[in-house]
Amino acid sequence: MQLKHPLVVLDLETTGTWIEKDKIIEIAMIKCFPDGQQLDYVKRINPGIPIPKQVSDLVGITDSDVYDAPPFNNLAREILDFIDDSDLAGFNVIRFDLPVLEREFSVCNMKFYWRDRKIYDAQKVFHLKEKRDLTAAYKFYCRKDLVGAHSALVDTQATLEVLKEQTMLYSDDKGVQELLKFEYQTTDDFYDHERRFRWWNGELYMTFGKHARKSSLQDVAKKDRKYLDWILSANFNPEVKSIVSNALNGYFPVKDKKD
Repeated sequence: MQLKHPLVVLDLETTGTWIEKDKIIEIAMIKCFPDGQQLDYVKRINPGIPIPKQVSDLVGITDSDVYDAPPFNNLAREILDFIDDSDLAGFNVIRFDLPVLEREFSVCNMKFYWRDRKIYDAQKVFHLKEKRDLTAAYKFYCRKDLVGAHSALVDTQATLEVLKEQTMLYSDDKGVQELLKFEYQTTDDFYDHERRFRWWNGELYMTFGKHARKSSLQDVAKKDRKYLDWILSANFNPEVKSIVSNALNGYFPVKDKKD
């Protein structure tokens, strides 16, 4: 890979996927130079909050693993110095890793101007260059070419075949209902269908309005009941109003302990 400028390829492991609130628990960087030299940087980081069980199960890092690790603010300067003025790369870094890193630096009163740099995001290239449509899924799961794609009946039949193959591959008892577990994996952090409320660190937070991402619903119910009263009188869906009404009456959802 020919380079004209140093390139830092990076990846973060975090306590979750909420850019505005979740914390880094591990950072890994490889710095590549035009002359072929490479430098590695890997550090565990104490996030200062509990690591959810599902995250530990996924990345293999537990609270005890980072108990003696330094907090991010102790490493911020050396991380920024390692990156220096390099170009940046990673997988999904534009939508996740770089915004998280920027926020962590900001908390330390440090600026990280990643948007001014050249960014090479392998995920964007992959999604643009490799088909991810029904034709590609049919080829992958059914091992056949889809003839007559974009005809409603042909596409429907192909989707049914793909679902059958997915059921055989991914469900223990071959029941199609087990495919729902993949939907739950992608929406697990959200409490309601419209994603107006989201779990973080065991508490429910609003993702809209003046308290968005700032205070838990329980704190809002204690400190700003008038705002919750306004929600009940405004044009919100019944599910949101039910959650708010319960909060005003002292009833708050409890995050499933398995999470």
